Amino acid sequence: MRYSAPAERLPAFLRRHILHFESAIEDAVAGFAASLEPGARLLDAGAGEGRYARYFPRARYCGVDLAVGDAAWNYRNLDAIADLSALPFPDSRFDACINIVTLEHVREPARVLAEIARTLAPGGRLLLVAPHEWEVHQAPHDYYRYTRHGAAWLLEQAGFSSVSITPVGGFFRLLARRLLNGLQFFSGGFRWIGFLPAALFLVPPALILPFLDSLDRDRNFTLGYLCTATKSPSTASSSWTSPKAGPPTT
Repeated sequence: MRYSAPAERLPAFLRRHILHFESAIEDAVAGFAASLEPGARLLDAGAGEGRYARYFPRARYCGVDLAVGDAAWNYRNLDAIADLSALPFPDSRFDACINIVTLEHVREPARVLAEIARTLAPGGRLLLVAPHEWEVHQAPHDYYRYTRHGAAWLLEQAGFSSVSITPVGGFFRLLARRLLNGLQFFSGGFRWIGFLPAALFLVPPALILPFLDSLDRDRNFTLGYLCTATKSPSTASSSWTSPKAGPPTT
């Protein structure tokens, strides 16, 4: 059982406390949208149902997805159904792009980021959210998890500069999330009998642990990363080729 759906109905302050990762994403998208000029051309690469379209009323929003992630989702409002590794747009078409918890669902992340860079105008900006510690989801289309170093290397190889990567929470927020994830094992059939005892055991520490998160200063234990980057003016628009092997740079 997913606890995120019931959590959506909680008071705002409690929802933000429990769903810290989702709230951080929403704040990042809202801030990114506010920073764009009116009429900016915005690509939502991996838009799903277009849940972030509402943040871009002043922009020329374009939602694109392959529409295979979730059979229950409504993809009818997409502007294009397409593979992110072969975007159906000309070079330098967009001024900005968001790619929100999508890069784990593509088989060739380097090719996807190269395509995003190709379709961005020089100086175009990218907001990328990538998971680090996350359960398998949207199976079988779930392939990767990313460290901050891997995300930085992929972005730089694709032609992005001014790369900034921020972990969303540390060890104690991650542990709190995992405790709440445990409730899913007490749903369905006779297991419902154990749901209330499990909730009484798991929920109180899950609510308290986030207050200790400042103790984890390195944030090597994190649910995921908020990444921003800018397409380098010198990046050439060309077909993708496999990046050369080498040590990652940060």
